[in-house]
Amino acid sequence: MNKIVNWAIGALLFAAFSLSAHQQKTAISTVLFNPRTENIEIMHRFRVHDAEHAVKQIFGKDADIIDSKKTQNQFGEYVNQRFNLFASNQQPLPLKMVGVELEGQFFWVYQETTQPTTLDNLTIRHDALRDLWPEQVNTINVEGKGKLQTLTFTDSIELLKLTFKTQ
Repeated sequence: MNKIVNWAIGALLFAAFSLSAHQQKTAISTVLFNPRTENIEIMHRFRVHDAEHAVKQIFGKDADIIDSKKTQNQFGEYVNQRFNLFASNQQPLPLKMVGVELEGQFFWVYQETTQPTTLDNLTIRHDALRDLWPEQVNTINVEGKGKLQTLTFTDSIELLKLTFKTQ
C-alpha cells in the first residue's frame, strides 16, 4: 500500500511540474493612472515560457528572449504595436515603450502616455500573442481612476470599453 501511495504522490508531483512547464497562454496587464506623474503607466506581464515560444514564431528560430537584448526589445515593440488605448473621443493615445525586463519566470513590457485632461471612458485593444494563439487570454486591471476595473480579452474580442464614474 505504501508503494502505491508513494507512486501516486510522485505521479502527481511530476504532473504538476509538467503542467507548469507548458505554455499558459495568459498575460496580465495593469493600466495605472498615476496621479504623481499624471501619466498612464502600463505594465504587461507575460510568462517567459510563452514569450520564448512566441519570439521563435515571430522573429525566427534563433530568437532568444532570455539571453538576447535585441529579442527582448523586439518583443517589447511587438507588444507596443498590439496594445492600444483610445480616449473618450476614440482618438488613440500615443503610447511610448519605456522598457522591458526579464524577472524570474516573467517577462515585463512597460509603456506610458500622458493622461488626457478629461477622460470619461477608455477603449482598449490588446492583441499581443492573440495573433499567434486564438486561445490566448489577456487580462487587464485598470487602477487609479475610480474603483478597480478588469477587462478580459478572449476568443474574437478585439476592443473593450470601460467607463469612469464622474466624481
